[in-house]
Amino acid sequence: MAKYGKKAQEEVGKTMHEHKHEGKYTSKEQAIAVGLDKARRQGSKAPKKKSDS
Repeated sequence: MAKYGKKAQEEVGKTMHEHKHEGKYTSKEQAIAVGLDKARRQGSKAPKKKSDS
């Protein structure tokens, strides 16, 4: 069973491309986080955010 859905993978791929080629994000971790957040908002299968407890 995949951890991420296809749409989530595509969204993370887009943000990683923006990170590498456009310098839009300061780190790859930030780019991944933004991509997963966008995917979650679209309703894609992506893990939930870790909550601070």
